[in-house]
Amino acid sequence: MFSVCLCARLWYPSEVSLSLVGYSNFNFGSCKLDKKSTSRTCHLLRASLISCHNKKQACVALSTVEVEYIAVGSCCAESLWLKKQLSDFGLKLSIIPLFCDNTNAINLTKNLVQHSIIKHIEIRHHFIKDHVNNGDSEIQFVVSEKQLADLFIKPLDKERFNVLRTELGIIHLSSVI
Repeated sequence: MFSVCLCARLWYPSEVSLSLVGYSNFNFGSCKLDKKSTSRTCHLLRASLISCHNKKQACVALSTVEVEYIAVGSCCAESLWLKKQLSDFGLKLSIIPLFCDNTNAINLTKNLVQHSIIKHIEIRHHFIKDHVNNGDSEIQFVVSEKQLADLFIKPLDKERFNVLRTELGIIHLSSVI
């Protein structure tokens, strides 16, 4: 896996409109000892990285849908916190799009009727549905190739790493000099 070298900088272009977006992903059963999964989220403001969050999930998930549903809930919590922080600086944002590459998890945020899939998920993870219904967040599908959170989860080849790094607004120092 490639890492960002010390000569990289975050780039915040002024010509891009003010928007906050979040990406969530997971690493299913990543812990070798207890088989718990890891949620990974990242947020972009004006198309540049401002937040990255990794967290080992508190329970063992039974499916990738459950893991992604919990991960998108973490992403929603982080985006609501960022929205509040930005509002303290006078920056008002409306609906925050959250990108997820699991259509079943997206469907769960809109319809909890699929009882057989979700009956074992802890109630505290269902707050995402309330925020989607209230219009605070909107969960959208993103193809796996455009999943920016992969940079923090998976070992990537050099080309894919550089593409995702650029998409996050992390540029090599020589490109601004």
